[in-house]
Amino acid sequence: MVNSEYSLEIAGLSKRLGDFILQDINLKLPKGYILGYVGQNGAGKTTTIKLVMGMLKIEAGIIKVDGRELQENEIAFKDSVGYISEDCFYPDDFTIKDIEEVMVAFYPSFRKSQFQTLIKQWELPYLKKVKEFSKGMRVRTMFAAVLARDTKLLLLDEATSGLDPVVRSEILELLQDYIADGERSVLFSTHIMSDLEQIADYIYFLDKGIKIIDAPKDELVEQYVLIKGGLDELSKNLEDKIIGLKKTKVGFEGLLSADYMDHLKRNYVIEKPSVEQIVIYHIQGLRRNAS
Repeated sequence: MVNSEYSLEIAGLSKRLGDFILQDINLKLPKGYILGYVGQNGAGKTTTIKLVMGMLKIEAGIIKVDGRELQENEIAFKDSVGYISEDCFYPDDFTIKDIEEVMVAFYPSFRKSQFQTLIKQWELPYLKKVKEFSKGMRVRTMFAAVLARDTKLLLLDEATSGLDPVVRSEILELLQDYIADGERSVLFSTHIMSDLEQIADYIYFLDKGIKIIDAPKDELVEQYVLIKGGLDELSKNLEDKIIGLKKTKVGFEGLLSADYMDHLKRNYVIEKPSVEQIVIYHIQGLRRNAS
């Protein structure tokens, strides 16, 4: 009997795809939590998800879901992982009835009665083709298929992108319900930082295949401050410490480690940053240092 305190464990994971290299990714996602997996396009988020799902071959490293590696029991491993993407992966000509039949055939834990309950609850047409669904209906269909299984890890790859605010809010509530029993977790890859501000417990930030940040969200926002001031107040020492420094004709702003606060004069404007601002300023700093 596999018994792990983590829904997902990744150790030393690396993968080369053409000129891109995912380098030495290490993370542990405890059961009952949501991890925001963030970075710009091409950072390695989707590559990581495909490696977890077994869609790409691991070159180096280990991936465990609920304490189990893919090669130990491929059927049980894949049954424990749910996946929802921005684009519906079911064939356009499929109906919900077709999806139901495929799920019954491929996933041992799939509960047909639970699936039908969710389909009725969300008023999804049982015999209508997927290509005729709205984006919100397609996302709900994918969620119904996942929630009708005994998954331990839910992988979301831009699943809320392009949805209207009402549907997005509904999805975020579903995610919180999903982890409520303390036995399941979510890895949420998204560009919509406001979603992560609401529900993420951890933030893992990738840039060009390399880990930049791995921290609990609440601790992360306490580690930095957003600083603003006039150019005449910007010393060389302070400038060297600011992440993603922006200068205008009259002033400056950027991200600063909260540990440096004791060295600041009182006339600077100091604000608490959002997760989005922390990520953006880090990206700007990395690009500036690389140029």
